Amino acid sequence: MGLLDVLFGRSKPARPDLDRLFALPSAAITLQAATGLAPTGAGSVCFASVEGGAFTRIRQEVEALLGADSDRGGGAVEFSEDGYGYSWLLSRRAPEELPSLVNDLHAVNATLQGSGFGPQLLCSLVAFRSPDRQPLALVYLYKRGTFYPFAPLPGRKRDNPLELQVRAALQGDLTIEPDLGRWFPLWGAPGL
Repeated sequence: MGLLDVLFGRSKPARPDLDRLFALPSAAITLQAATGLAPTGAGSVCFASVEGGAFTRIRQEVEALLGADSDRGGGAVEFSEDGYGYSWLLSRRAPEELPSLVNDLHAVNATLQGSGFGPQLLCSLVAFRSPDRQPLALVYLYKRGTFYPFAPLPGRKRDNPLELQVRAALQGDLTIEPDLGRWFPLWGAPGL
């Protein structure tokens, strides 16, 4: 950071640390004890779509990488595009295989970053459900290096009290995004 940055109040953004995803399995134990929310086995990576042969090759590499896991039940991965033009990759595992799911998400992020598509990465999420079927996602913001909870309700509403309860429960386990304005809703996110 230079003198002009200090004078004009600019700061460097936090460097993304994909290894922070590996804190999710232990955070899930804390989350389940504090709120009853348990992993569903679904996780997604969201990235800005990129056209071209290089990106098609990366997509094929990711499908081959995750599809090579013989322990995975069902299909390897699902690709989709949302109404805003962002691409999503959905990975599914058994609910008790959260560490393997986190490995999948980390592998996808690392593959995209290693191939020069890091700037297109937006977020990763892991889905949870309460015993009464309330969904929740723990969202990792790639460019901020932080997590936040997202609890959608019917009618495009959010369960803000639950999100704040999850924030309080996970403060010691995850780097929680301090700016609530950056807790973006992910309506219709695959796997949620």
